Amino acid sequence: MVQEIQLRVNLFEEKQTDILERKASKQLNIDASKISGIKVLRKSIDARKKQIIFNYKVAVYINEPIPNTSDYTFEYKDVSSAKEIHIVGFGPAGMYAALRCIELGYKPIVLERGKNVQDRRRDLRAINQQHYVNEDSNYCFGEGGAGTYSDGKLYTRSLKRGDVRRIFENLVYHGATDQILVDAHPHIGTNKLPKIIQNIRETILKYGGEIHFETRVIDFVIKNNKLQAIQLQNEKEMTVNAVILATGHSSRDIYELLHRKNILLQAKSFAMGVRVEHPQQIIDQIQYSCTGERDALLPAAAYSLVHQVRNRGVYSFCMCPGGFIVPAATANGEIVVNGMSPSRRNNKFANSGIVVEINVDKDLPKYEQYGVLKGLQFQKDLEKLAFNAGGKSQVAPAQRLTDFVEGKLSNSLNDTSYQPGLNSSPMHSILPKLIGSRLRKGFSAFGKKMHGYYTEEANIIGVESRTSSPVNIPRKENLEHPQIEGLFPCGEGGGYAGGIISAAMDGERCAEFASKLL
Repeated sequence: MVQEIQLRVNLFEEKQTDILERKASKQLNIDASKISGIKVLRKSIDARKKQIIFNYKVAVYINEPIPNTSDYTFEYKDVSSAKEIHIVGFGPAGMYAALRCIELGYKPIVLERGKNVQDRRRDLRAINQQHYVNEDSNYCFGEGGAGTYSDGKLYTRSLKRGDVRRIFENLVYHGATDQILVDAHPHIGTNKLPKIIQNIRETILKYGGEIHFETRVIDFVIKNNKLQAIQLQNEKEMTVNAVILATGHSSRDIYELLHRKNILLQAKSFAMGVRVEHPQQIIDQIQYSCTGERDALLPAAAYSLVHQVRNRGVYSFCMCPGGFIVPAATANGEIVVNGMSPSRRNNKFANSGIVVEINVDKDLPKYEQYGVLKGLQFQKDLEKLAFNAGGKSQVAPAQRLTDFVEGKLSNSLNDTSYQPGLNSSPMHSILPKLIGSRLRKGFSAFGKKMHGYYTEEANIIGVESRTSSPVNIPRKENLEHPQIEGLFPCGEGGGYAGGIISAAMDGERCAEFASKLL
């Protein structure tokens, strides 16, 4: 017999190795000797009160063994001679589209503009140390996409899009820790993701798929509203039947190409702002109500904040406990910052995007001349402003949090995890009013919600501009573009995902619908 129950364990009890079994036997009113084992289904921490509680959902096995196999199996088959589906981009959406193609009996041919995870490291080093951005290989482009060198957060609200558990189980199949199946807020870590992505690549190649790195798509050949071929940068042309377009939210050249070819696009609302960086110990003390270092059993504390300022949301985005800030530009002449964490989240800083909702229909009247690309142009302009303010390199403009809110230049800045370095800049005047003024009010409100958050020990660093795509590539119910037969916009680049898991699910769905064309 198996029974699922909820258990609450305080911090002191958590240190006792047999606590779950003892609590389960007491709650079920059975002798502990009858319990064959306990499987943790979900674990979360409640730190809202001074007593920290671990919440468990567990399956209690009574007089029967715990099964040691997963309910999920992934039946990959040899597709080396099967019908082909082309996939542009090898981020989470492209990877999972390729895996799903193989399960369905189709051969994925993946075209990725960037390099594999190993070769990509040299280009990341060049950004951080020489301040040079390779426009095809950086923190956004390359094997695994923007997710490879990221925190590896696996949160999603896209529960209606597909089987979330299936994506998690597939990550475990390819080498992720099974802890991600349990944690309420699972993550993998930037140090662990490259190996998992390499394992996914090897699965695709093993079963007959193709992956072409350093292969940029520069044009689409369309006849009678049907996609016939794709043109590559090396002048090679590939005949295609179905193309899954999974290029990510930073492939601006793809949006511009589609726009030039009069292929239907839509402007989409998005968000922009800054990264704020605190010493992790400050966030721990706030969240865990402690005065010194947090207990060793507790993870680096996270937070989630939101506030309405003049009918626009100001909120935290991609919060990285124990993490670091990285230069995420995809071209020279721009500054873009993003955050990530290693698996242990043991860096001494905490950072988070703090961003302002941009209503693309109401907030950008000066950009109407750019039509559906107005949000994209607004992004570009702000990233160029940040580049100039930083000193025309990957050094980023920054300000102490309190100075930003009070509207004065910082005489000095706090230590930072951002390797290229910081330049003290008047961010309060550099940022457009629709962003800067709302951020200042938002930070003041956050300081009241989290006492100690509003501190001169925190820096704000600009700009956080790639939270999502400012462009949507529309599609029909079968996920095909409404004008172009055979084109399947997918993932974050199409405007249909907001992270690793939702992008992966969308990739699988696109593969399923694309296969029906063949």
